[in-house]
Amino acid sequence: MISAILNIFWIPIGGFLSFLIFISAINKSIGVRKAYVNLLLRIFEYGRVSIETASKENQQYSVNNCKTDDKQGVQLVDDADSKEVITNGATLITRDAVLLPQPQEPLPEKPVSSKKDEINFDFEKCLDYVKSGVEAIIEDDVTSRFEAEELKSWNMLTRTNRHHEFISWKITLIWMVGFFIRYVFLMPLRVLVCFVGVLFAVFSNSIVALLPFRVVRLSLASLSFKITFRLISSSLSSLIKFHNKQYKPTISGFCVANHTSPLDVAILSTDCTYSLIGQRHGGFLGVLQRALARASPHIWFERGEAKDRHLVAERLKQHVSDPNNPPILIFPEGTCINNTSVMQFKKGSFEVGGVIYPVAIKYDPRFGDAFWNSAKYSMMQYLYMMMTSWAIVCDVWYLPPMYRQDGESAIDFANRVKSVIAKQGGLIDLVWDGQLKRMKPKKEWKEIQQVEFANRLKSDST
Repeated sequence: MISAILNIFWIPIGGFLSFLIFISAINKSIGVRKAYVNLLLRIFEYGRVSIETASKENQQYSVNNCKTDDKQGVQLVDDADSKEVITNGATLITRDAVLLPQPQEPLPEKPVSSKKDEINFDFEKCLDYVKSGVEAIIEDDVTSRFEAEELKSWNMLTRTNRHHEFISWKITLIWMVGFFIRYVFLMPLRVLVCFVGVLFAVFSNSIVALLPFRVVRLSLASLSFKITFRLISSSLSSLIKFHNKQYKPTISGFCVANHTSPLDVAILSTDCTYSLIGQRHGGFLGVLQRALARASPHIWFERGEAKDRHLVAERLKQHVSDPNNPPILIFPEGTCINNTSVMQFKKGSFEVGGVIYPVAIKYDPRFGDAFWNSAKYSMMQYLYMMMTSWAIVCDVWYLPPMYRQDGESAIDFANRVKSVIAKQGGLIDLVWDGQLKRMKPKKEWKEIQQVEFANRLKSDST
C-alpha cells in the first residue's frame, strides 16, 4: 500500500525533474514562468488600486471627523495620504560638494598680511561643513546602500508594517492564498529542484573529469556548468532577460559585473560558462565549489591566500594566458549592494591585463528582494527568504568589451568600467568603498579632507 502511494507521487515528480533537466540542457522555456510573472503583475496592480482606494476613504473619513481642529485635520490628512514611496536609490538630500574647492565669487579686497599663509578665521566658513555633517547623519551615501530596497507599492509579501493585508477582505484572501502557495507548494518544490541541481553538478562533473581528451572534457564541463545553474535558477522561479547578446564573453578574460546577491553567479551562468574565483567555503557552497572544480578550471583560495595580492594576481595571469580557459567572473565591489547603486571597484582585476567584459544586472524588487544583507542574515536565512519569495526577475545587459588605454591607471580603468555599468543598469555611480559597512574610514581620508578645509580657508583669506 505504501509503495503504491510512493509510486503515485514519485512517477510524476521524476517525470517533471527529467523534463526540467532536458529543457535546461537545450536552454528552452515553455513559458510557464513568464505567464506566472504576468499573473503576479496583475495581482499587484489590483492590490495597489485597492490600497489607494482605501487610503482615499480613510483620508475623507479623517477630514470629516477633524473639522473642528484645522491643524490636527491637516496632520491626519497628511498621514492618511502618505505612501510607501521609495526613491530606488535617489537621495532624500541634495548635497553640495563642500569638501572640494568651489569657484568663488570675487571678494572685496583685504589688506595683505605680513605673515605667509595667515588665516583669518570666520565661523561662517564652517557652516557648509556643519550642514554636510548633519545631512550625513540624516542620510549618508554609504549605509543606505546596505539596507533592503523598498517598494512603491505592496507586493503581497509580509515585509511591511502598514498591515496592508487587512485593508479589505479581498486583499486578505489574496494574501492568505499567496502565503499558502509560497510556503506549502512553492518552497518544497524549489528546495527539491535546487537539491537536484546540486546533485547533477556532483555526478556530472565527476563523470566529465574522467574523460581523457581535454577538448571534449571542457566542452562537456561547459554544458554541465550551464545546466547546473539553470536548474538552480529554476528553483527560484527566475525569469531572466538578456540584452545585447552579441557582446557575450567569448574568450578568456574578465567578466565584470555589479554585485547584489550570491544569486548573481547563478543568473549569469545560465547563459555563459565562467571560471569562478573566491574563497573556499564549507557547507552547501563548499559542496558546489568542489563539484564544479572537478572538471572546470575554477580558482579557489584558502582564507590566508586570499589576502596575498601577489599570489592572487599570479593565479589570474596564469588563467587568462590560456585562450582555452573560460572568462573569469568577478564582482570588483567585493560586497553586495542593494540593487540601487554601484560602489568602488577594486583595482586588482584591472591590473592583470586582458579584455574586460562589463555586465550590468538589475533585479525587479516587486517579486522578491534579491539583496543579501550579510550583516543581518546568514546564507541559510537568505536562501530561505529567496525560496519563499514570489520569483527572481532581472535584466542582464552585456556591454562592449573594454581594454585598458595607454597611460591609463588601473584605478581610472576600473572607474571607467564602473561608470558604463552604472549607466546601463540605471544605477547610481558612487565613489565610496563598499567595505565601509565593515570598517571605519581610513585615517588618510580624514587627513585629505582636513587639508582641503585648510586650503579653502587660505583661499578665502587671500
